[in-house]
Amino acid sequence: MRKWYYEAAPIGAHVEVTRAVLHDFFSRNRCVNYTLTGFSRSMMLRNFFMLAACALPMAAGIARGDTSPIPAADYTVSKSWRLGGNTGWDYLALEASGGRLFVARDERVDVVETVSGKPAGSIPHTAGVHGIAFAPALKRGFTSNGRSNTVSVFELDTLRVIQEVVVSGTSPDAILYEPQQNHIYTANRESANLSVIDAGTLQVVATVPLPGPPEFMATDEAGHVYVNIDSAPGRLVLIDAKSLAVKANWPLKECANPTGLAFDVGNHRLFSVCANQVMAVTDSVSGKSIAQVIIGRGSDGAAFDAELGLVFSSNGIDGTLTVIHQDSPNEYRVIATVTTQVSARTMALDPVTHKIYLAAAQFGPPPAATEDQPRPRAPVVPDSFLILVAQPK
Repeated sequence: MRKWYYEAAPIGAHVEVTRAVLHDFFSRNRCVNYTLTGFSRSMMLRNFFMLAACALPMAAGIARGDTSPIPAADYTVSKSWRLGGNTGWDYLALEASGGRLFVARDERVDVVETVSGKPAGSIPHTAGVHGIAFAPALKRGFTSNGRSNTVSVFELDTLRVIQEVVVSGTSPDAILYEPQQNHIYTANRESANLSVIDAGTLQVVATVPLPGPPEFMATDEAGHVYVNIDSAPGRLVLIDAKSLAVKANWPLKECANPTGLAFDVGNHRLFSVCANQVMAVTDSVSGKSIAQVIIGRGSDGAAFDAELGLVFSSNGIDGTLTVIHQDSPNEYRVIATVTTQVSARTMALDPVTHKIYLAAAQFGPPPAATEDQPRPRAPVVPDSFLILVAQPK
């Protein structure tokens, strides 16, 4: 989870073009390549006219980027549920049945009925909670508590906490259940490692060192765990779930500081959302870079809907949801940008109903900067926190 600061962006920041976009344009336009390769005195006049000839299609291409004839958004925000409170939040998790949504709320986890949007209980004393994971066969849930360096273990039926496990690292962030080995993984940001906990005995069985701060994780449930590494350039690490060793450490092309991670298991495609407005698509077998897709600013969440062939990015700074169509395992295109709310940076997808749940709130002015806090975070406006429900039209 990245700490986003919601403040006014500088003029022109929203039109920043990444190297990936420029490379794509130049590689597909011969006249541009031609004029950029020769600057001899005898060719200057010819190059001048060639550049003039290229200017119109280049301008048209830029215009199309702003006013693209993209199909009408297939998704819309249909409702919102106001949960209130004045605390922040992080990840959302939907239980397998789709009946309850779990929302990390700093000192507790709020549980919401997805049929009505009404509160269904809470899990208290989760200091600095980031994520929630489920082990349905064990009827247990787990939370990663960043400030206390613990995992709270609770009963799925009653939400009663039955044990608190101290992890082997500091600042546990994302959390994942790997069913093949029956392990819980916590991504420990400050110590740059993973803690692996036996979900049955609740004992820490391993600590896996990593090349940088870990972010979101994903598993194919067949013996592999994948971890985004929050670095610039970004990296993606593959863990062998049986040996608990790092099997691969892949660079993420054109991606800086990846956070959210989604997985198309059937086609072996991983989707990493990055701080430089790129979603990096990676082959989960070879680590090969497949594609880079432009997304919105401030993404901290990714999701893949296998039935619809859609990939999503929740963009907190822009207040949008990028909807990307998977034309083939190697081809992707943005088909819609759905307005959500500024700060809606994390989400959870229901693969059955295709609904997407996003968390958001309004923020007041930040307090004055101090030496200890040079960039103080803006406070949540009391009782403005809510869950947005986006669904197909």
